Amino acid sequence: MYYHDEAMLHWILSLVISAVILLIISRIVTGFEIDGFGPALIAALVIGVINAVVRPVLAFLTFPITILTLGLFLFVLNGLMLKLASTLVPGFRIKGFMPAIWGALLLAIANLLIDWIK
Repeated sequence: MYYHDEAMLHWILSLVISAVILLIISRIVTGFEIDGFGPALIAALVIGVINAVVRPVLAFLTFPITILTLGLFLFVLNGLMLKLASTLVPGFRIKGFMPAIWGALLLAIANLLIDWIK
């Protein structure tokens, strides 16, 4: 198998795992709703793009607030990124800001655990 094929397989596997994590979070957090695996897969992709493009810009602009809050503002920023993704993906809804914060926190913990297992 070529390296390119392995990288693509790893990316697809990561996307599927993220979609499953989003579905699990939707069962745990009230107000965090996903209609099924298809919307969860699209949401995982959109969240990845948002975290790669939008989040770094906002993290840079809000760096002073992040310093003042000792990094806690990053939870707010992650919640905002999830809320943005929920407005872009049909079948993915976050009702309120606290479900977005809890969802972002659980998503971060799940991703840390998965990275630790690898």
